[in-house]
This record gives sequence, structure tokens and C-alpha cells, in this order.
Amino acid sequence: MIRWLAFCCVSLLVWSLGWVGPLAAQQDVVAAPDYATWESVARRAEAAVDAGTDTNAVFSTLRGRIVGFRTTFEAAQSTNAERIATLRAQITALGVLPAEGETEAPDIAARRAQLNARLSELQAPGQAAQEAFTRADGLIGEIDQILRGRQTERLLSLGPTPINPVLWPEALEQLGESLTDISGERRVFNNQSLLLAARANLPLVVLLLAISIVLLTRGRGWAAWGGEQLRKLGGRGRGVWGFVISLLRIALPLLGIYAFTEALFATGLVGLRGTEILEVLPIWGAIFLSFRWLAERLFSRNDDDAIFSLPAERRTEARFYITTLALVSVLRGFLELLFGVSEFTEGSRAVLTFPIVVVVGLILFRLGQILRRQDMASADPDAPQPAAQSFSRIVRLLGRATQVVAVVAPVLSGIGYATAGTALLNPWVLSLALLGLVLVLQRFAADLYGWISGRTVEEARDSLVAMLSTFLLLLGAVPLLALAWGARVTDLADLWATFLRGFTVGETTISPTNFVIFAVVFAAGYTLTRLLQGALKTSVLPKTGIDPGGQTALVSGVGYVGIFLAGLIAITTAGIDLSSVALVAGALSVGIGFGLQNIVSNFVSGIILLIERPISEGDWIEVGGQHGYVKNISVRSTRIETFDRSDVIVPNADLVSGTVTNYTRGNTVGRVIIPVGVAYGTDTRKVEALLREVAESHPMVLMNPKPSVVFQNFGASSLDFEIRAILRDVNWMLTVKSEMNHKIAQRFAEEGIEIPFPQQDVWLRNPETLPGGGETS
Repeated sequence: MIRWLAFCCVSLLVWSLGWVGPLAAQQDVVAAPDYATWESVARRAEAAVDAGTDTNAVFSTLRGRIVGFRTTFEAAQSTNAERIATLRAQITALGVLPAEGETEAPDIAARRAQLNARLSELQAPGQAAQEAFTRADGLIGEIDQILRGRQTERLLSLGPTPINPVLWPEALEQLGESLTDISGERRVFNNQSLLLAARANLPLVVLLLAISIVLLTRGRGWAAWGGEQLRKLGGRGRGVWGFVISLLRIALPLLGIYAFTEALFATGLVGLRGTEILEVLPIWGAIFLSFRWLAERLFSRNDDDAIFSLPAERRTEARFYITTLALVSVLRGFLELLFGVSEFTEGSRAVLTFPIVVVVGLILFRLGQILRRQDMASADPDAPQPAAQSFSRIVRLLGRATQVVAVVAPVLSGIGYATAGTALLNPWVLSLALLGLVLVLQRFAADLYGWISGRTVEEARDSLVAMLSTFLLLLGAVPLLALAWGARVTDLADLWATFLRGFTVGETTISPTNFVIFAVVFAAGYTLTRLLQGALKTSVLPKTGIDPGGQTALVSGVGYVGIFLAGLIAITTAGIDLSSVALVAGALSVGIGFGLQNIVSNFVSGIILLIERPISEGDWIEVGGQHGYVKNISVRSTRIETFDRSDVIVPNADLVSGTVTNYTRGNTVGRVIIPVGVAYGTDTRKVEALLREVAESHPMVLMNPKPSVVFQNFGASSLDFEIRAILRDVNWMLTVKSEMNHKIAQRFAEEGIEIPFPQQDVWLRNPETLPGGGETS
């Protein structure tokens, strides 16, 4: 277990440095490959692969050297790349080769031959590097196949069964001898020179022991006291400070363990085996404290801080089991140390390891039962139910899988497949620990975001930032999970190198570097475009005489052109050659054209609207029976706000190809028509004069041209007139109509003019048939 954890930590460091390595390598000058040394190494590797008898260490060493050569060959493949591109352009400039039977001008033919010879000469180093790269890559694959085969064989090998009672006495005897050898190192106390040296370092030893005792006995208490003081403050930052204090509860006791080991080393009385034990003692302490810290963060005593929604007694039980698991892991590390410093038979190793495997299996089985009781939805009713239910399902699934592993691993070890059982149990424990660490760090990231942004704890933990942090943490945990389950650092390094090489489309190689360059350049171009649009909209265009609609069209046009140029420059800067995918794009464009023809039509119509500007933002238009003001003209559609404050989304194609009435195009002057009816027998000239007086008296009516009154026709119940007036602002049409109608009603009442309404006489035929004979009373 200890070696697994140490291996994962070192691998994480190597993986992190792998991000910086390629960037630093690009700044170094690529050295010419040493083909003579490479040939020697390659032949040695081929001989070792053919024999297949060398140890794993030998193969790993050969593989490391070959990987170094492969990196050099990969860099050397681009030798003279710029000069080769220039020569190819020169050859292309000479024109195509003449057809068979035709001759070429002598000077052109000579120049072409000269350029081709020079091209072949410049291509030779790259071709040699490419051939060597292919050979190196093949050798690496063969070595990996041998190492994986041996690993598989080791996992499937059947050893002595630990439940065989015949092996128990020998195992106990060898364990006793190993412990006796360690305790026998006390004879160093008889060495007077060592005792004198220890007496000289006595003040340092006492000081270190005192520091160790204080930190081990009071360190966690001090950290807990500090945490309680910060909790009393409440408000923002409670989760962040709680996380920091929890780290101090690990750091202070760990410093105490380190001080204790340094005190023992300072005495100079520690023997060889004791030195080996003391060297790993801080690692054992870190494992124990880390597991305990993880248990306290996942199954906190505080209901608000607990990540898993479980009753308090179940959380207490989970913390106990995880702490016990840490102690068992330390004991397993101690046994592995004994196996390294003393002679143990394979059967004794299996017998001594089997009880630990069984205990770990029992602990995992119980933890699996506890995880299956997870129910986030009931604990937090305000949380989004789908997310809570998904989390609960995943946790319960992990609980079931943990129970299966807890049963299968001890059974395999009991049968005799000790390596397979350990290879299943240890990675699963590490995987659970890594996933728990991801949950703890995700909670800390959410609390930190809430502290910085001023949001509440619930809002921060349910925000998009928390979800993105979870994704990034899981992505970072993938290499560690792969290492835990048997992947080697070299495997991950090869995978990363392959990823950095990218993929080839036609004659163009697209790598992650191309995507990064494209994203950065496009983002910069997009940002500059938005800044330019903002400057035009707020500073430049308002000072011109362009109307608001024209200003909007110019700003939108600048945006389209800027985004197009940003994409074009980004593609060119990233070195992506789109000519190689032109054929595929042309084939796809046919199908896409049929499927997206309406969208393309609306897009083109939007461009036409911005250029021709038949309508502009703020215009009052009528389209499809809908009246409203144009609020926004986008690429695909136009948004119209009707008079009842509802938004109508109109496709741009309808505005270009359909009939649109624009009431305020160019200016706001418009005509209003107000119909008026009077009773038969009324003096029509008098009505005409009154209506003209009402129209001319309204301040919104223009006097040039003057308003007119039209005697329209003789209606069924009235004499019909119309007031026709030109308004200063047609947007006030309804208000003007209402005010004029009020004034007309007032003036007609003063002059005694009647406004008729339809009247009908009802005649009954054969009234005698009605009840009562049609008589009236």
C-alpha cells in the first residue's frame, strides 16, 4: 500500500512536469541524432526482445533509452522544413511538367532538375529521422508487449494457499526471527564511541523529543480550537477556514512524527534495520493522518459539512472503519519492510499477508453497506433533485462494487492467487481514496468560490463553477487512477506524447498546440471586435449624423466582418491547411445545404436587411398582421415588440420576401383617419366646419398640409365623415384619435348634433298564432 501511494505521488509530479516539458523542449535547439549510438542501442534491444530472457529492469532501462532517441527523431523529422517548403513553391512556380512527347525549355528543365536535386538533399535528414523514429516506436511496442505479458503471467500465477495449516509454523518462525534481528540491534549501546556521540547530541535530542511530544499530543487540539474560533465568526469563509484548519490537523502531528524520527537519528544509536524503519515512519504517519483527515471531511461530525448524507451514527462508524483501514495499511507496509530486510519464503509471505487482506475485505464490505445508504435528496430538499439523485445512485453503485471487491479479493488470496487478490484490493482502496479526495477538493473549490463571490454556501455549491471544478478534478484524477490499476508512468508518457503529436487529416497534422493557438488568436480577435463595436456604438457613431438604424447596421456589420477575419487569421496562424479537407467539406456542404437551407436563407436575408435597411431598430412595422416596434435585427430573425408588450420573432426571410408595412421609415410623420357619423337631417357644412376646427386645434396635427374633412358617403344609419390629418409623430396615433373623439363628442353636444346608432323595427307576421292571440293588455 505504501509503495502504491508513493508511486502515485511521484507519478503525479512526473505527469505535472510533462505539461512543461514539451514547452521547454521547443525552446531548445534540436541536436542532430547520434545514429551510431542509436544503432548500437537498437541492436541490443532487438537481441533482448528476441531472447526474451532479460529482467524487467533491463527492459525498462532499454525502453527509457529508446524513448529518448524517439523524441530526438521526432524533432529531427522537421529538419529543413521551411527550406523544403520554399523549394516546393519554387518548383511549383516553374509550372507543370510537360506531357509525354512534349519538350520543355532547356533553362527551365535545368532549373527544375537543380531544384529537385536540392530538394532531395534537404529531405534526406528528415527521411532518415522518420525511418529511425518508426524503428524506435516499434521496439518500444515490442518491449511493452513483453512487460505486459509478464505482468499478466504474474497476476494469474497460482502460489501456495495461505489457509494451508502446514505453512503456518514456518511463517510464524520466520516472522519471529525477523523481529528478533531488529530488536537485536540494541547491542550498539555497548559501543562507547556511539554513546559519547549520543551524549554530545543530548540537548538536540531532548529538544526534538519535546517538540514531537507537544505536536503529537496538542497539535490536533490546537487546530481544533482554531477551527472552533473561526466557526464562531460565521458568515463567509466558514468552509474555507474549516478546510485550512483540517489540513493543520494533519500537518502539526506529521511534524511531530518527523521530529521524533530526527531525534532518534540524532542519537546515532539506530542500527541498519532501525534506520530503514525510521526512514519510512513519516510516510506511515502521513498515510494514517491522510486517511483520518479524509474520513473527517467525507463523514464530518457536523451535518452541514458532511459530504455524504448519512445519520450521525453511520458517519461515526465510517470514520472508525477508515481509521482502522489506515492502521491496517501501515501494518501491511511494516510487513513489506520485513519482507525486504529478511528472508521469507513465498508461503510465509502469503500466510502473513492473508489476515490483512481479510481484515481489509471486512472493512470494505462494511463501508460498502454504509455507502449504499447514501440519500442526498432527503437530506437537502432545496437541492436540485436530479443532481442529488444522480450523486446518490453513483455512491450506491460504488458501495455495491466495494462489497463485491471485498469478497472476491480475499477469496482469490485464499485460493492462492495472492498477487491477483492484492492487485484487486489495493487499487480499489486507492481509487476510493482518490474519488473521496476529489469530492473534498470540489467542496473546497465551491466554498472558496462562494467566499470570493459573496454567495451563500448553498448557491456556491450548486453553481456552475462547482460543476466545472468537479470535471477538472476528475480529469486530473484519471492518470492517478490509471497508475493505481497497473498503468506505468511510461504508458501515460507515451499516451501524452501521442496526444501532443495530434492526428493527420490529408496532408495536414493537427495537434493540441494548433487548437490552443487557434483558440487564443480567435479569442483575441473576437475581443478586439467587441471592443471596436463598443467604441463605435458609444463614442464614434453618436457624433455622426447617421440615424440609429444605420448605426446599428454598421455595428453589426463590423461584428460579422471582425469574427470572420478573426477565424481566418486564427486558422492561418495555427497552420491548419483547409485545402486538404476541401473535398470532404464540399461533399458535406451539399447535405448540409439541404438541411439548413432555411437557416442560410434567413442569414442572407439578415445581411440584406442590414445593408438595404428597409427596416431599422425602433421602426413601427406591420408584418403578417402583427403591429409592433422593431427591437433587434439578428442574423437569423428579427424581434418585434407588439403593443401588448409581447415579443414576436419573425424570420428574416419573411421580411425580405413578404409584404411589410413600415409606418416610421425615414421619419415619424404619418396620417391619421378618424371616421365620424351624424344623424340624417344634420347640416353637413356645419359638421364639416366643426370637424375641421377640432383637427386644426390639436397640437400634433401639421398645418402643412392642412387637415381635411371628407363627406365619405350616405350610410345605412348615418351620414359618414372622415377627418384626415398628418401627424408630427405617427407613434401618437391612438392618443390623437382618442383626444379628437373626446373633443368631437363635446362639440357635437354643444351644437346639438346627434350621433346616430342603428335602429330596427320588428314586425310580427300572424300575431294571432301567439299565446293570447296577440292581444295586448
